[in-house]
Amino acid sequence: MNIETIDYGKPFDFGKASQDYAKYRDIYPQEFYDKILSLECCKHGQTVLDIGTGTGVLPRNMYHYGAKWIATDISENQIEQAKLLVSSSDMDIVFKTLSAENIDYPDNTFDVVTACQCIWYLDHKILAPNLARMLKTNGKFLILYMAWLPFEDEIASRSEEIILKYNPDWTGNGETRKNVLIPDEYKQYFDIIHQEIFDVKVPFTRESWNGRMKACRGVGASMSPETLKNWNKEHLEMLDTYASEKFSVLHFVSIAELTLK
Repeated sequence: MNIETIDYGKPFDFGKASQDYAKYRDIYPQEFYDKILSLECCKHGQTVLDIGTGTGVLPRNMYHYGAKWIATDISENQIEQAKLLVSSSDMDIVFKTLSAENIDYPDNTFDVVTACQCIWYLDHKILAPNLARMLKTNGKFLILYMAWLPFEDEIASRSEEIILKYNPDWTGNGETRKNVLIPDEYKQYFDIIHQEIFDVKVPFTRESWNGRMKACRGVGASMSPETLKNWNKEHLEMLDTYASEKFSVLHFVSIAELTLK
């Protein structure tokens, strides 16, 4: 995939990092899921569509709250990992390799649609009216985002410096607290009823933080094997000298709740 407004159009493919993604990106704290539930979303009696599901982090962690989940992602490798992660459980989640723009369910199918960490990758002119069609009356669209804060967290800052050394085209750096993106196309079909930002401290080990960095767009999804090897060596060396074995990284969570007009 390549998008001109992201990484200066440099191609990326999360499928290249799927194994690390499956192992290291299931990091949302309980406060994240509690907030979704407080919005009366993703609970018993609801049918939920999760677009850009990756390895199914959201449906897997919220399955026990009782909703029926359908989860899609454009990457076959990501969906394969999602299926592996639930293969030994009793979770009945429908995973499909499918771009968000090609999702086609009948009118009034879903109570909730979730888009976590993926809103900027989508074609909103196609998706906005299609989601509105597939949602039930009073249906909700949740846009979810969590990111580290490099200007306030030293480990995050040092990690970004090393990514940029090996991939200067990466534009995912330098995050500050802000409301998650709500593209204008959705405002024709939805009302914005709630937006919220809150901080969380996410625990890591050296291994899990290195793995989480490796699974990001600017690293495993876009670096060549040789560049990735060199990045990995330098990042681990930094963590060995800078971080204790266990530490937390400051993140912010941003949630937007939209309801069908």
